[in-house]
Amino acid sequence: MGGNVVFLISSMLLLLPITFASDMERAIMVIDGARRIAETDENFVCATLDWWPPEKCNYDQCPWGYASLINLNLSSPLLAKAIQAFRTLRIRIGGSLQDQVIYDVGDLKTPCTQFKKTDDGLFGFSKGCLYMKRWDELNHFFNATGAIVTFGLNALYGRDKSTGNAWGGDWDHSNTQDFMNYTVSKGYAIDSWEFGNELSGTGIGASVSVELYGKDLIVLKDVIKKVYKDSRTKPLVVAPGGFYEEKWYSELLRISGPGVLDVMTHHIYNLGPGNDPKLVNRILDPNYLSGISGTFANVNRTIQENGPWAAAWVGEAGGAFNSGGRQVSETFINSFWYLDQLGMSSKHNTKVYCRQALVGGFYGLLEKETFVPNPDYYSALLWHRLMGKGVLEVQTNASEYLRAYVHCSKGRAGITLLLINLSKQTTFTVGVSNGVKVVVQAESMKRKSFLETIKSKVSWVGNKASDGFLNREEYHLSPQDGVLRSKIMLLNGKPLVPTATGDIPDLKPVRQDVKSPVYVNPLSISFILLPTFDAPACS
Repeated sequence: MGGNVVFLISSMLLLLPITFASDMERAIMVIDGARRIAETDENFVCATLDWWPPEKCNYDQCPWGYASLINLNLSSPLLAKAIQAFRTLRIRIGGSLQDQVIYDVGDLKTPCTQFKKTDDGLFGFSKGCLYMKRWDELNHFFNATGAIVTFGLNALYGRDKSTGNAWGGDWDHSNTQDFMNYTVSKGYAIDSWEFGNELSGTGIGASVSVELYGKDLIVLKDVIKKVYKDSRTKPLVVAPGGFYEEKWYSELLRISGPGVLDVMTHHIYNLGPGNDPKLVNRILDPNYLSGISGTFANVNRTIQENGPWAAAWVGEAGGAFNSGGRQVSETFINSFWYLDQLGMSSKHNTKVYCRQALVGGFYGLLEKETFVPNPDYYSALLWHRLMGKGVLEVQTNASEYLRAYVHCSKGRAGITLLLINLSKQTTFTVGVSNGVKVVVQAESMKRKSFLETIKSKVSWVGNKASDGFLNREEYHLSPQDGVLRSKIMLLNGKPLVPTATGDIPDLKPVRQDVKSPVYVNPLSISFILLPTFDAPACS
């Protein structure tokens, strides 16, 4: 990492690598614990499952394999355990091919067959089929793993292509209604139904006018009310699952009217194409990362001004489009982008953030064949376990290379800081203040001896201290051997890999004196829990 030397001294010190950087910089975080600036959903972290068959290829690479909804190995113990580790992981079912999926139920007007490569189909594929036997298998799997399901519906069913990529005519809701009736008859729990994928605005591959889309949402809402008339709770209506265009999104809320659209979704692929040689540079550029913040702010403003009854979700985000970036999206370096996205979006009232994908492509949280977690899986799991719903304001004197996000801690007292160090050579020593008093003292810049540095950095690992809140928890993430494109993430110096029994490893913190300085090494990420921080907004 930037020419720094990592010393490994005794088995104790393997818990936290000691890095000597050429620079040391003090930073103060002033956190306003009196009010929440935003709030996320309890299940903010979400992952997608897509429809792509093995023949889906980009840049002479075919990275999907058997990761599709139609062929995913649902009997894999590791896949189940990876989802169960979240206890409640939100899963969004959808993607580019969802508007070509026919549900094999009811009175079909066309044959229901599997996706096939074809030159005249959307995205190079024919229409595909979801057989009810497979739908049964999927729901048994979701029920067993505690998944919260959002299902993306075919919004082109019954329509015809007109000019360019525009599709016109009325949406035929008969297949959707038959599918919902089957789902309800089986007792399958669906949290929300999403209408269409990337058909908004100019669209990707296909588009539908906002006038038609708004009217379709009213029809969909009525279908849900009818199908779920005897249910205590009704699924949410989610749309449009496209790329944000202010006028189109505003009009959708106006045309559909109050109370119809429950969730407004948009997609994020701000790193560019998966084969772009600039991917790494963009991920490590704080100015580039911040460039997308305006989109989150604008989506939130559009909703507040035109449809305050709706919530904002990121319905799909893979960073790099066209299946992700090989040897980037599945490696440690991508967590700089991913965790920064989670922090940034949550500040703008984004309630849910769906990562493309749980499995599949190069951006899968899990390897498509073995289901072994990639680094971003552990980043997602730590966020889900540590970062609560309440988002707090933080101001800092640090350089732009130290990204800071603060939430109420999840399920416990105090706050949790997410600190992302994009600098290649600067170690930050961080102090924390509530604006009235210093809670965590930043270290003085006086050069310490090697042994003093070790004593200040290394605490102990294990059960909670007998004196309770005298210690804080720290989770320091770094790449194995300092290689940013490593597929192995270290937590406090230990590799995160499945156990010998095929289980997700424990995510154990190191514990420090609650008032001691926080150290964030170059090109590393840290979650810091401060249990004694006075934050009335988190009560």
